[in-house]
Amino acid sequence: MTTTTRDVAKPCVIFGGAGFIGTNLAARVANSGRKVRVVDNLARPTSAFNAAWLRETYPTEIEILRGDVRDPQLVEDAVADAGAVVHLAAQVAVATSLVDPRHDLDVNLIGTFNVLEALRGRDVPLVFASTNQVYGALHGVPLKEGARRWEPTSDLVRLRGVSEFAPLQFSSPYGCSKGAADQYVLDHARCFGMPNVVLRMSCIYGPHQFGNEDQGWVSHFTIAALAGDPLTIHGDGKQVRDVLYVDDVVDACLEAITEARVLSGRAFNIGGSPRHTSSLLELVESLETICGRNLEVRFEPARTGDQRFYVSDTHAFEAATGWAPRIPVTTGVRALADWVTAHHPRLAPNRRQSWPKQSQPRWAPS
Repeated sequence: MTTTTRDVAKPCVIFGGAGFIGTNLAARVANSGRKVRVVDNLARPTSAFNAAWLRETYPTEIEILRGDVRDPQLVEDAVADAGAVVHLAAQVAVATSLVDPRHDLDVNLIGTFNVLEALRGRDVPLVFASTNQVYGALHGVPLKEGARRWEPTSDLVRLRGVSEFAPLQFSSPYGCSKGAADQYVLDHARCFGMPNVVLRMSCIYGPHQFGNEDQGWVSHFTIAALAGDPLTIHGDGKQVRDVLYVDDVVDACLEAITEARVLSGRAFNIGGSPRHTSSLLELVESLETICGRNLEVRFEPARTGDQRFYVSDTHAFEAATGWAPRIPVTTGVRALADWVTAHHPRLAPNRRQSWPKQSQPRWAPS
């Protein structure tokens, strides 16, 4: 292990820490006895809801700083005493990036650059959450169509997934902004000796995720199914993703922090691997089992930048750290459904009083 006593004595700063992954990560770090500083602009009601939960659950362990990564002075102040930094703050939806590319660029690239510059010249581990979208639509991976899913014709890709050696092919403004930020993080490690690690994440799901039609499809489908709403699928529903339960991705983030000085300058694919995959149609079937009824499904045209198949080859990170995805899809989706039933404002009436007053989120597809 390469984390020092000096590192642990200083707070772990999480940009985007009131988001879905950030909330779970902040709770885990706080439970370990380490101080946490969550930095989030709380622009979404869901983030405000998560922040309220963090304040209530960890009143002394977690400090919540409302701020935006686009503000370089705020970023610099936030990391002034940091022992580790995890950068999760982002504009996360491909569809939104197509509507407002400038906003997407400012948040994802300029915001990341602000974090890098605030840490330049300091020996502080930085873990950056990138995305599988850096590989584009993967047109170079031939596929065959099955009854419920697309599969690679290559046995190697089918058995191992897409590795970090796949060519970068940024697609959509979101893919470009996150991909450029990904490369900046790696280049700062090379040029300035910073202990930076990039995690190219696949589909993450679990508690504290309030998914919508544009992002967080596993939780979006789960919420809609439990609420009795119709499900909208863009494309044929045979798109395949490796899905990773949030506890597993938190484990990966903590391993990356611990080993940042050894792993510095490297990018790793983080997902469920071929062991934990699902097509959209297969997820619908799982949710029908959980709900005990057939679900209404509507089909719409495929969206720009959507991948028919993406499964992470996680062997590199597993070999470097010993990490591996542990939680099966059926177990994780059941746990998510239980959390949604107990905590989602639409399904747990006692939670509505604590929901932020500024606006109500749209849960159902438009």
